[in-house]
Amino acid sequence: MARIGKKPVVLPQGVTATLEGRTLTVKGKKATLTRSFEGNTHIGIAIADGCITVSCSDATTDASREQGLVRALIQNMVTGVDQGFTRDLEITGVGYRAELKGKALALSLGFSHSVSFTIPEGITIAVDKQTRLVISGADRYLVGETASRIRRIRPPEPYKGKGVRYGNEVIRRKAGKSAVGAGAKAAGG
Repeated sequence: MARIGKKPVVLPQGVTATLEGRTLTVKGKKATLTRSFEGNTHIGIAIADGCITVSCSDATTDASREQGLVRALIQNMVTGVDQGFTRDLEITGVGYRAELKGKALALSLGFSHSVSFTIPEGITIAVDKQTRLVISGADRYLVGETASRIRRIRPPEPYKGKGVRYGNEVIRRKAGKSAVGAGAKAAGG
């Protein structure tokens, strides 16, 4: 049933994995990640010959889905400690900018005050030309969550496109109020 769950996760050169009980620790050149799989009772994890295999004890659909999920989480851990993950954000708007101040990110996004965003542990943020942010880290979930939290401060609006958006995000623009409708209403009186 689960094709993804049956594929072994190959450990690249320089990446090691240890399993203690139901806790998996993966070490690489970028970081060390640890994850507990206590709640996944139907799933077995084994490390052998430079590969991590995920097995399923039940033949049910739920157990098969769980096997695919656990395998994907382990693959993300291995990729994260070896290569890392990045997410791009773009800031659009007149006077909108960002700058790093120690372990915080100062954002000027059209509010009456500057917004300070504390950078989580394990995440690095690079600011390019004050309008482009590159968020990187080993934990895929944490990189995505950090990008989402920054975007939520000022999401892009559909009329002028001002705000914080993902690098590959396309904003559907809306037409503003038309001058033709206002002039016709005033003339008709």
